[in-house]
Amino acid sequence: MQDALKSADRRAVGARQVLRAIAANEIAHVFIARDADPFITRPVMDACEKHGVRITEVESMAALGAACGIDVKASVAGALK
Repeated sequence: MQDALKSADRRAVGARQVLRAIAANEIAHVFIARDADPFITRPVMDACEKHGVRITEVESMAALGAACGIDVKASVAGALK
């Protein structure tokens, strides 16, 4: 997981950015933290299913934030095409 996000040229971090990128057909792969609030992650999961985007669950929000290279937790992130 970390390699896919770190090696991505461009990333979307956060539910809003990921949802916008999915709607614009710019996302290749979405990562969702298992400990994230379902209120935040459910719309992203629904959009991924609708647009055929692959989803991978990650252990924690802290691990996802670290994989994105940020110092804060992240509930959702995506590797852009």
